[in-house]
Amino acid sequence: MGVRGRLAAAAVAGLTVLVTACSGGGTPASVPTSAPTPGAGTTPAPAAASDALPGMPPVTNARNVYADAGANMLSDAARAAKPLVYVPHTKSGEVRVIDPATFATVGTYRLGGELQHVVPSWDMRTLYATDDILNKVVPFDPVTGKPGAAIPVQDPYNMYFTPDGTTAISVAEAQKRLVFYDPHTWVQQGDLPTPDCAGIDHADFTPDGRTAVFTCEFAGRVAVVDVARRTLLRTIDMPTRNTHMGPQDIKLAPDGSVFYVADHDQNGLWVLDGAATRVIREIPTGHGAHGLYLSRDATRLFVTNRHEGSISVLDAYTGAILTTWQLPGGGSPDMGNVSADGSQLWLSGRYDREIYVLSTADGSLIRKIPVGNGPHGLCVWPQPGRYSLGHTGITR
Repeated sequence: MGVRGRLAAAAVAGLTVLVTACSGGGTPASVPTSAPTPGAGTTPAPAAASDALPGMPPVTNARNVYADAGANMLSDAARAAKPLVYVPHTKSGEVRVIDPATFATVGTYRLGGELQHVVPSWDMRTLYATDDILNKVVPFDPVTGKPGAAIPVQDPYNMYFTPDGTTAISVAEAQKRLVFYDPHTWVQQGDLPTPDCAGIDHADFTPDGRTAVFTCEFAGRVAVVDVARRTLLRTIDMPTRNTHMGPQDIKLAPDGSVFYVADHDQNGLWVLDGAATRVIREIPTGHGAHGLYLSRDATRLFVTNRHEGSISVLDAYTGAILTTWQLPGGGSPDMGNVSADGSQLWLSGRYDREIYVLSTADGSLIRKIPVGNGPHGLCVWPQPGRYSLGHTGITR
């Protein structure tokens, strides 16, 4: 969630938001909440082989698009990186770097502005801290863990890379547009206005790489984009249009059959068909559903429930809820990722100045680490996979 565009509301309701859960609207009768048989009632995703976006690494397993991002399946570039966790802060304007072996903070870099996410580049050779207030990204060398000179980028609340690696996409939340850049020279390639997608936020891509789905947090809908043509195909309204803190993170199911969309104020997930044409059901999880992360074998989906201090664990294929992990003493689990070996889930405590490290085996809390003010889109690095689609490390 960005900060601009809602400062006035935050001044009135900020403290209340931190300690209370938002209530979602009622579930429409036309949207079932039970998990169907895998593939039932879904529109198949576009073909992921011959029809794939040119230049995109081929999908090697149609049943699991994340098959090449399994435990410790590191590329040469990722293998060269120093294992570190990068924590950007929206309030204190710093990136803190944590050694995952000792849980100690080994670097604090005061970069100013409003740092939202630390994003791995498509080729996994650079990490970028995005700053949507000062219109810059700050590159970090993952080999050394050190920052470099800032690069001018328009309103980079979040950042993604097209699956063929040719374009970096700045998700310009405040400007309601996507801005396209050459990821090597950072020369602007063009932009795509999305005036009906207030709060444009997170994204994921179909298995063939040709279609991207962006969430619209303040419009209660998603925007579906043709990647190659850089055009808006359609917008899809959620059955309940939450426009305060509505659709947040989005994740493609391993078999490409559906997209899961976390809706903070609905307290759960909406499920889109794999072709991104309609909402087919709803999955209640917990208050403030926000971040979505897959287990390293892609069989489980972890959903952070930010306003109740819990993580819902779902079957990644069917959406069935397997269990819920409660953080001892509560907290505000927000964004993060799974460790390279799959044993740990790292999450920022957005409103509590802390980081949570959980066991992915049973959800037990391994460590709670104090950090600065407003920890947000932390990046656990390195990550397995052949390439990165961006955000906090969506790899395939």
